[in-house]
Amino acid sequence: MQDDDEATASRRKRIHFRSWHRGTQEADLLLGRFADRYLPTMDRDALDQFEAVLEVPEPDILAWYLGQESVPGPARSPILDLILNFKIYE
Repeated sequence: MQDDDEATASRRKRIHFRSWHRGTQEADLLLGRFADRYLPTMDRDALDQFEAVLEVPEPDILAWYLGQESVPGPARSPILDLILNFKIYE
């Protein structure tokens, strides 16, 4: 069980780093602050969903967040919905 906890902690650290190092300041602020707030309490399914979001190109994530484009059905998940409703400066 300890190995699983260590693996999960390591996974969270990798996800946190990726969230803050996307490449553009806008994406870093959105995903990094989201990770700061929600990552510590995510279960395995939520971590999987968040990692899937991190694979999406930044322009797509930002267009969805700003409401400039609709999210395609296959990309939608509870974590993505939470991100799209996340307020960066609260």
